[in-house]
Amino acid sequence: MENVFNITKNLVLLGLVEMEALKYWYGFLSIVLYSFIVLLSIIIVFVVCKEPKLHEPMYILISNLVLNGIFGSSSFFPKLILDLMTSSTTITHGNCAAQALCVTLFAIYEMSTFTIMAYDRYLAVCHPLHYGMLVTNERIINLIVGSLVLAFVLVLTAVLLTWRLPLCGNSINNIFCDNMSMVILSCVDSSISQLFSASVVLFYLCVTILVTVFSYLKIFVVCLKISGESRQKAVHTLVTHLLNFSVFLLGFLFIFIRYRLGSIKLPIISHVLLSVTTLIVPPLFNPLIYGVRTHDLNVRVTYYLQTIHAFPQFTKIHRPSAHVSVINNTYQRQ
Repeated sequence: MENVFNITKNLVLLGLVEMEALKYWYGFLSIVLYSFIVLLSIIIVFVVCKEPKLHEPMYILISNLVLNGIFGSSSFFPKLILDLMTSSTTITHGNCAAQALCVTLFAIYEMSTFTIMAYDRYLAVCHPLHYGMLVTNERIINLIVGSLVLAFVLVLTAVLLTWRLPLCGNSINNIFCDNMSMVILSCVDSSISQLFSASVVLFYLCVTILVTVFSYLKIFVVCLKISGESRQKAVHTLVTHLLNFSVFLLGFLFIFIRYRLGSIKLPIISHVLLSVTTLIVPPLFNPLIYGVRTHDLNVRVTYYLQTIHAFPQFTKIHRPSAHVSVINNTYQRQ
């Protein structure tokens, strides 16, 4: 008899099957998007590393965010492009688990980074006199490393609990693997794996939302007390940050709950579009929102692009002005 508990079988990504008819267009679009994400992010990281005056908590966090964007987009774009070019629609069980680990780690760590950045802005705006003592490069790096280690341990545990489950099905309604994609294919009781995964996600969601909402509400209260022009600029910046975080959060929530809506049969294209939002939109727009719109960073990015003649219409190259204090008008830098 055929063994139904065959965990070595290849899994079919139904999203790739749906894209087969226009695979070259999708492949070209994927190459363009992935190139933009990597290029924009590398420029931001290069400038921050190159300029000693940008070696501050705010810019370290921006670099960390865009590097995570490269990691997240790299967890599925290269394979997607290769699959489209070769008409491959399958993935091995082991590779599926590895991709689920990378995708989930990106999402969880992104939430951690958003939270740290929100709290950093709260301290800079609401406690400017103590900001230099409360937030240092060393403390920010410790927070980054600590949150990354915690996220990796939790995500690895969740994926290992799922990977050991025997599978009865082989069809995934997406173009990449996530943890729940394998859970629903299990032939046996997967309550432990689902409970652990749900607990990790709910924990991160609660902490992230509470800290972020608290931080931005406090900042908004301060904005109400400042002048009209500064208030308008600050509120615009807050709305931009919150919009970016909201888009990421909605995409992440859909990945978390879509397989729990068993009674609702969504088209495969809906699964694909809503799932890739989390893996494409934040990595693509983070360098623009947190990099180009940040005044000091924008000035230095422009300077380096001029030095390599990326903007040949500028004939005069000026070295960026002296460093502006972190505490001196936080939103002016954004």
